[in-house]
Amino acid sequence: MVKTKVTVQNTINAAPKKVWEYWNQPGHITKWNFASDDWHCPKATNDLRVGGKLCSRMEAKDGSFGFGFEGTYYEIAPQKKISYTLDDGRKVTTTFQDLDEKTKITTTFDAETENSVEMQREGWQAILDNFKKYTENN
Repeated sequence: MVKTKVTVQNTINAAPKKVWEYWNQPGHITKWNFASDDWHCPKATNDLRVGGKLCSRMEAKDGSFGFGFEGTYYEIAPQKKISYTLDDGRKVTTTFQDLDEKTKITTTFDAETENSVEMQREGWQAILDNFKKYTENN
């Protein structure tokens, strides 16, 4: 079965070094890794190496719903590219393009089948937009 690929992107007004750090350090991940203000990311771990695991917990602040997001890295090019496989087998690749003190982030992921592609695109884009806001303001 061919998987539907979805792409989201944004340009961050920060150098790739800062963007890479904020994207990958658990202390930063918990500050931006959610799609709306009524959600949060209370826990994140990141073993940034091929074979290492990325794990984060996303929850509604009212406790009504939450889920774990986990994947295993299979490609890492510092400040340029990260690829991992989610625990359900879907692939995710994020690239970081240096634009002279700005960084364009592009994430392409395999859509899952429970939610509409548009809903997934909107959710992942909202998280990326939240990352932009957090990184530019800290």
